[in-house]
Amino acid sequence: MSIAWTNNLATGVAEIDNQHREIFARVNRLSEACAEGKGKEEVLRLLNFLEDYVREHFTAEEKLQIREGYPEYAAHKALHARFIADLERLTSTFREEGATLSLVIMTNKTLTAWLVQHISKVDMELAAYLKGTA
Repeated sequence: MSIAWTNNLATGVAEIDNQHREIFARVNRLSEACAEGKGKEEVLRLLNFLEDYVREHFTAEEKLQIREGYPEYAAHKALHARFIADLERLTSTFREEGATLSLVIMTNKTLTAWLVQHISKVDMELAAYLKGTA
């Protein structure tokens, strides 16, 4: 199950949009590895690769919020922390259980739902603020 980037997810902030596209690409590589029955080590490598990039993206986004005085910074940062914790739990479960079908489905569903919801609501509000339209 892949996740498609669509223009309605574009915030209009190039740095954020480029990073979101890369996150989608990494989620898709992870989904493909699971669907193709790649080994546990490959799936864990891709999960760690995704987690590292998500951390980089969140750090960049949070620095931008601080620099611009975004009033919802604390709430936004808390959502990021929760997602990282969820991703760490998924990685731990993969490490212990391997890529079971139910875990693969749950991972795809969790990552896809969170990304689309977060971008379409929370990041769009941030983008509106950054563009002075909030």
